Amino acid sequence: MVEIKLKNVRFYSYHGCLKEEALIGSEYLVNLSVKTELGKSHLTDNLEDAVDYVFLNNVLKEEMGVPRKLLEGVVKKICTRVLNEEKRVSEVTVSVSKLCPPINGDAESVSVKITEKRGEKI
Repeated sequence: MVEIKLKNVRFYSYHGCLKEEALIGSEYLVNLSVKTELGKSHLTDNLEDAVDYVFLNNVLKEEMGVPRKLLEGVVKKICTRVLNEEKRVSEVTVSVSKLCPPINGDAESVSVKITEKRGEKI
């Protein structure tokens, strides 16, 4: 089993329930991990035989660019797309963290994390 990770990918996005969040946006960190079989990629040294992390990053960019009220929706959509669009992925874990959230307290971030396996419903 191979695990591919994209760690602390930074985005400026417009997610949130408050009007101000939709107008001014905020910073986010996204972490994504996928599990796949090694297959023949180590023998062929061809990208076509591997899960392309540029594809994974593009999914993150596209979904972080769609404003949503809840982080749960963002995270679930990323998981669904990765599993639907890259058949070699057997498991995906995604977390999205909103930095300096407007919660009337001193918190570095709030996060939503989902792990989904191919064929399982969450």
